[in-house]
Amino acid sequence: MKPILLLGGITEALAIARTLGPQHIYSLAGVGRVPTDLTCQVRVGGYGGAEGLARFIGEHGIDLLLDATHPYAAQISHNAATAARMTGIRCWALRRPAWQAQAGDDWREVADWSELVDALQPFRRPLFTLGREPLQHLHEIPPEQFWTLRALDVYPGNDRCEVIGARGPFLIEDERALFERRQIDVLISKNSGSSATEPKLEVARERGVPVLVLKRPVLPGVGREFRSVSEVLAALSV
Repeated sequence: MKPILLLGGITEALAIARTLGPQHIYSLAGVGRVPTDLTCQVRVGGYGGAEGLARFIGEHGIDLLLDATHPYAAQISHNAATAARMTGIRCWALRRPAWQAQAGDDWREVADWSELVDALQPFRRPLFTLGREPLQHLHEIPPEQFWTLRALDVYPGNDRCEVIGARGPFLIEDERALFERRQIDVLISKNSGSSATEPKLEVARERGVPVLVLKRPVLPGVGREFRSVSEVLAALSV
């Protein structure tokens, strides 16, 4: 098999990387833990946009670019599609299916931070599960609100916000305890589609807590799209 450059960012990407041999490269942006037990090469860091990625592809003789980044990593996905066109190689993508609202859910989609702030006004005890983005807005917290922010790592909060460092998968019992302990009255989430973080949605449903869902970005078209690891591995084996 000719060299593959696998752009990681979701759990499924690591499952694919574990099947790849030493001629292939698993690429990570640098957020989170870096695996040390893989047979393939591991690269950490950015490329300098589509042009930098195209240079890397040419220098390493990459034959296939496989985008398995987070559904909200739109810029990386656009860079990947552009770099593949620039170099004339194939570009595939693993696109994790979005969660779908169920009976009893109160989901309210917001397009950006501005819409989110407006939608938050009636609430007092929000739980943010958007990653690090809310850290940029700690100085904007209204006096009547107290934020709980969950991210991969612990970061400084302030007297109106506590940051919890935690990594999924999350157990529903622990999510229930978190909602109860913090008296969460609204959940803010990306629609990542991950089973590891889905229990928070179940607890919100149980408690009648609204969910403000950040709208998924539009991702570029690629040569082939897959919805699961098994589909990717089947295509790679042909």
